[in-house]
Amino acid sequence: MRRSRTPAGPATIAAFRTTRARGRVRRLATALAALLVPIVPALAGCGSSAAPAASSAPVAGGTLVYASDQLPDCLDPAVSPKDVVGVVDRGIFDSLVAAGPDGSFYPWLATSWATSAGGTVYTFHLRSGVTFQDGTPLDAAAVKASLDHVVARATASQYAASLLGPFTGVSAVDPATVQITLSAPFSPLLQALSTPYLGIQSPAAIKAGSQSDLCAHPVGSGPFSFVSWTKPTSIVLKNNPQYNWAPQNAPHQGAAYLAGVTFQFNTVDASRFGSLTSGQSDAIEDVPPVDVKTLKAQSTLGLLTQQQPGAVYTVGLNTAKGPLADPKVRQALQRSIDLNQLVQSLYFGQYARAWSMLSPTTPDYDASLEKSWPPDPALANRLLDEAGWTGRDPAGYRTKDGATLSLRWPAAGPRQDRSALAQGMQADAKKVGIKIDYVSEDSGTYLKDLLGANLDMVDSSFMRDEPDILRHFYGSDQTIRKGGANEFELAVPQLDQWLKEAAASNDPAVRRQDYAQVQKYIVQNAVAIPVYVPTSLVGYRTAVRGLTLSLTGTPDFYSAWKTR
Repeated sequence: MRRSRTPAGPATIAAFRTTRARGRVRRLATALAALLVPIVPALAGCGSSAAPAASSAPVAGGTLVYASDQLPDCLDPAVSPKDVVGVVDRGIFDSLVAAGPDGSFYPWLATSWATSAGGTVYTFHLRSGVTFQDGTPLDAAAVKASLDHVVARATASQYAASLLGPFTGVSAVDPATVQITLSAPFSPLLQALSTPYLGIQSPAAIKAGSQSDLCAHPVGSGPFSFVSWTKPTSIVLKNNPQYNWAPQNAPHQGAAYLAGVTFQFNTVDASRFGSLTSGQSDAIEDVPPVDVKTLKAQSTLGLLTQQQPGAVYTVGLNTAKGPLADPKVRQALQRSIDLNQLVQSLYFGQYARAWSMLSPTTPDYDASLEKSWPPDPALANRLLDEAGWTGRDPAGYRTKDGATLSLRWPAAGPRQDRSALAQGMQADAKKVGIKIDYVSEDSGTYLKDLLGANLDMVDSSFMRDEPDILRHFYGSDQTIRKGGANEFELAVPQLDQWLKEAAASNDPAVRRQDYAQVQKYIVQNAVAIPVYVPTSLVGYRTAVRGLTLSLTGTPDFYSAWKTR
């Protein structure tokens, strides 16, 4: 999932975009054998954590109120990269395939699929009897319309288009068969198609609605249908009673148990936690770490927790311009900060300090990086001396040729105490003479500064159960203008080679080695500073049963229910 920080809306960023995200030709590391995927036995459940099941059978009815600390921007999954949009849209939209915790993929809207020998054509056979919430039947033309919408220039996709990699087109072979064609093999495709961001939309809604209509009134085939959006406070979904096509590895089949889900948006931690303890909310996102102990002491409350896969909370550094263009200055900043102490003191042991840009729960995480770059102020001071920043101004900051070593970092906002974290990083950096200007910017100024590379540091995190997320951040073709997250337009041929080879290969050893090389490069060259591993802390009232966390740590409401 895309960065939780997204200051600019779709319309704003679209004005700067000159071309949509498309992958380049990727080398074929190993030929993909033609594969027909049969229907496989169902798993017991799809979440890695779940609210306890009751001894009695699930009860139908009741509305679950879920409080999130993020504000959605656009509910068209093809447009927005926000985590909260993925959570809301997962109930509205179904996917072609479902991902399992063992790395397997299971039938959903597609009952089976096959890959050509060259790995560039995927053929999907569609489920019959599926209808969208507006009554439109699912067929190959609907899937084509949905994927065409994702890559259309007018959509201005901020994430979903990049998930398709070297996509060249989609065709309806017959009403029940659809083909996706790529310019090169792309092993992450099935995982990408399992995400809500590539959920299949109603072709009637796409044809009839403007982009603003699709943002404000999403129409899918999922277990819940959209009712209303009262900005900025709430979104209401209702049960889709016709639903009978859950993924094969779902905990149950048929309609959802809940009559509906109401999403409330509350960015104030204390207020959101208070809504849970008072019973105003049935479940909340991001329980403040300081309150976890209090929650666990209450018999009426429970906690679902899971480290999120993908890109950890990371501070990206401008390697092309300004003081951080010097790798010694980047390394000095990296080693000046005591992340062990900061993360522990701010998050009370609920979040782990990060060592790689990938989280430990992401496939191909490189554990060899752990403890490989501990805080070392003495080394930081030596590196700054070697880089020529030997002077000091009256405030104690280092100078060179009359200029102060000052770094500009736009404020991340209050989520997960990131402002307090930044202040701690400021204090540590100051001890070796680095000044960090942590500044507030409106979305327009932020985007202008980002596109002009006028910032030195940018923070982000991104949930995805696939190491290909590294390509989204560091592929040279994944710049902000093209819908990627390569904010400072890093272009390193060796990185591109590793990322492309990994994406083209189905050989686990090749992917593991390439992604390990990318992770090492990021840390050893101080391209970024991985800070902490985002961890889902979903609090719930014990009257809620069957609530699960998905592979990415987001709540899945399909099999949840409430006791009476």
